Amino acid sequence: MQTWKNCRTTWTGWGEWAVENAMKINASKSKPIRFTRARVKDPLNYSLMGTLIPEASSCKYLGINLRSNLSWADQVNYAVKRAWKALHFTMRILKKGNSNTKSLAYMSLVRPILQYGAACWDPYRGGTNKCVRQGAKESGQICTS
Repeated sequence: MQTWKNCRTTWTGWGEWAVENAMKINASKSKPIRFTRARVKDPLNYSLMGTLIPEASSCKYLGINLRSNLSWADQVNYAVKRAWKALHFTMRILKKGNSNTKSLAYMSLVRPILQYGAACWDPYRGGTNKCVRQGAKESGQICTS
């Protein structure tokens, strides 16, 4: 419990620090989020310069979708959707290209989208890995045809 009190005091200190240094912090762009799998959660009541900041259940940080319940489903679905868009865009442009050109385009434009952030996905969750593997397998078949 002491940790939460320290965190709340630090949070209020940021607003004071910003005022002292003539900086503005946009409270509407701030999102407190708690990462836990607990079913019962105490509400986070953070305020910045008198503005109450509502708690968020998910956020995007460095291009990775983070969820408060530590699930990667949103990130996996987002990555697969972006990869499919990039693949179909690439294949529209390279309709008459040979298989080496298609393969190179896949390796440089589509595959990095699927692999970005993949190190943090849970390898023991069958659904997330199955979705990514399925997308990679089908896009590999499209590129070699």
